[in-house]
Amino acid sequence: MIVTESFAPQLNGVAHSVLRTAEHLVARGHTPVVVAPAAQTARRGPNGGSERGRGRDAAYGYEVVRVPSVPLPGYPEVRIALPGRQVADAIERHRPHVVHLAGPFVLGASAAAAAGRAGVPSVAVYQTDLAAYAATYLPVAGAAGARLAWRRLRQIHTAAARTLAPSRASLGALVAHGVPRVHLWPRGVDCARFHPRHRDEAVRRRLGRPGEVLVGYVGRLAPEKQVEQLAEVSRIPGVRLVVVGDGPCRARQEAALPDAVFLGRRSGHELAQLYASFDVFAHAGPFETFGQTIQEAMASGLPVVAPAAGGPLDLVDPGRTGFLVPPGAGAGFREAVERLARNEVLRATLGRAGRAAVVERSWEAVGDRLVGHYRLVVAETAGVLRR
Repeated sequence: MIVTESFAPQLNGVAHSVLRTAEHLVARGHTPVVVAPAAQTARRGPNGGSERGRGRDAAYGYEVVRVPSVPLPGYPEVRIALPGRQVADAIERHRPHVVHLAGPFVLGASAAAAAGRAGVPSVAVYQTDLAAYAATYLPVAGAAGARLAWRRLRQIHTAAARTLAPSRASLGALVAHGVPRVHLWPRGVDCARFHPRHRDEAVRRRLGRPGEVLVGYVGRLAPEKQVEQLAEVSRIPGVRLVVVGDGPCRARQEAALPDAVFLGRRSGHELAQLYASFDVFAHAGPFETFGQTIQEAMASGLPVVAPAAGGPLDLVDPGRTGFLVPPGAGAGFREAVERLARNEVLRATLGRAGRAAVVERSWEAVGDRLVGHYRLVVAETAGVLRR
């Protein structure tokens, strides 16, 4: 059973990772059920099928249980699950061997407790820097809010049989805050879908003037992403900044980046085309536990400019696949992008090295590693029960 704080139709790292994980489990002959907050909009599957509260959903190929939820104030696309018996009932009905907690905080905490009462081991997957988010969204709380967030995270993750961290920086933060049994589990990327061959000159002509270097950002337009840090990049002569995504900060960021092109949310082949049609990928958010869009950009053959913090430290090899700059340093982003904009050969060299670095990171490979973690915690739990 996968219990997640976010799921389709939402577009974010947690929802995407859960979709790929469940797909992999089905492909390997396992029987997953996903428990997630109810969507704000009509409950639709990825292929247009309606989701049911119980039973196998033809659109997904596995059962999806939706829990009543309310919108997060100020960011209604994010749904917060309401407490209830749905998780405990689903565990009793599905009788899982293991409960996977995806980015646990509210619904995940309830699931961890229910799994413990049922004697089912849980694997907690750390996916969101909630302490940093607390400081960003609740500035009045300040450091106290971050400490409270870490206290709750420590309680949830300590109750799990093991915690999986997506990057070395995240693993170090978890250990430093007293979380035990932490292991590294990165994310996969679809290198067939995200590929340099999707580069399209017609797309490039629509986005910029002839000869302009296209610098792309893909992701949510939310406070923690700090897209405004790319303002200096958008003013570089001969460079066109293209922003793909949506969120509560879009109007503010459009005002801060008047020279940039804002495309809104894109997905599927259109998104793959956009990635491949860029010349450089830039990501400014300093709170990434991993950085999935960075991997997708690398798979598309792009050099990456990102903050020297969190997940990008594992993904970007400075001078080989891109450049890391001090977090929050708009001038640093400008300097790195200017260097790439002036040198087409450097862009091509770093882009090829970036794709070579991620081409073996398939979702199949990381999915099999995840199943290995499941098997180990099931075996460890059975051993404890036998003793």
